[in-house]
Amino acid sequence: MKFNFDSPEPIYLQVAEQLEEAIFTGIYRAGEQVPSTTEMSKEFHINPATALKGMNRLVAAQIIEKRRGVGMFVTATAAETIRQKRRAQFYERYVNRFTAEAKKLNLSETELIALVTRSYHDA
Repeated sequence: MKFNFDSPEPIYLQVAEQLEEAIFTGIYRAGEQVPSTTEMSKEFHINPATALKGMNRLVAAQIIEKRRGVGMFVTATAAETIRQKRRAQFYERYVNRFTAEAKKLNLSETELIALVTRSYHDA
């Protein structure tokens, strides 16, 4: 994990997003323990309260769970929860902007579909 201390995005949000990404990509799997707030604060030189605030966002979203006296662990449904969240955000973040730019460029619907198809097969 790397945090951008110059970014306008708060560090606690960066903690949540990067830990979420690590879970989604399989670095941390269901049932596995994630780094503690103390470990994160020492390794990345951030305040433990900041790390906890970011992790609590994932607890609230049921992506990780607290086990008293043991630590925080990835939930069994974490990957699917993240997938559903990202699918919901996909239209607004990417498709809507992409389509708006295509219209500015006077691309037809057929041309746009051809570009998406080509990109999909190249990826």
